[in-house]
Amino acid sequence: MDLILWRHAEAEEGHPDDKRALTPRGKRQAARVAQWLSNVLEQPYRILVSPALRTQQTAAALDLPYETSAAVGTGSDPEALLEVVQWPLAEATVVVVGHQPTLGQTAALLMTGQAQSWSVRKGALWWISWRKRRDQAQVVLRAVLNPDLL
Repeated sequence: MDLILWRHAEAEEGHPDDKRALTPRGKRQAARVAQWLSNVLEQPYRILVSPALRTQQTAAALDLPYETSAAVGTGSDPEALLEVVQWPLAEATVVVVGHQPTLGQTAALLMTGQAQSWSVRKGALWWISWRKRRDQAQVVLRAVLNPDLL
């Protein structure tokens, strides 16, 4: 299984939190990552997006169908996220467009076994895979992308 954790791009400050829109810089960040992802994302895939406006706008840059899911929203936690993506047994690649601290905690949990406070930059993408090799389960970090370097 491949799990792609994509943090929303840079958003405006303000309230209510779920209504914050992307800044012009955030729109450029989302477009850069979306362009890269569209070149490497293969079928089958599933895209889950937080209901927050900034994540919806980030995902829209990919121009592919997606599902809105509160399970990856601002109040989520790593366990809820992993349950909704069916880690590690999903047959399709799952892209999650979500928030900190959940994405960083999820990456830490998968890589170390503990939900630590790892930082995921705005607009960044972490690609984590689960596989079996010689009858051993392995978690592999395939990519970490910062939108400002694309």
